[in-house]
Amino acid sequence: MKHYMYVLECGDQSWYTGYTNNVEQRLRKHEEGKGAKYTRGRGPLKLVYVETFATKKEALKQEYQFKRKTRRAKERYVLEQRSLQGND
Repeated sequence: MKHYMYVLECGDQSWYTGYTNNVEQRLRKHEEGKGAKYTRGRGPLKLVYVETFATKKEALKQEYQFKRKTRRAKERYVLEQRSLQGND
């Protein structure tokens, strides 16, 4: 099983970061208003970034570290990771 840290951009341009083991299902929950309380009423939601991990522990650790960053540092991290993965 794979584990993911994901980042959503809300309609108000804020970012929400979360953990899941099924990105498509989790995104549907957010869009239905059954995801995180933070994303309710902040649509439309756009998936900005997904990072894959072998273990839940690794994914949750990265989520925690990512959430501690400033918005500017988060944006820089996402851009750097995309360029490393060839997803410019």
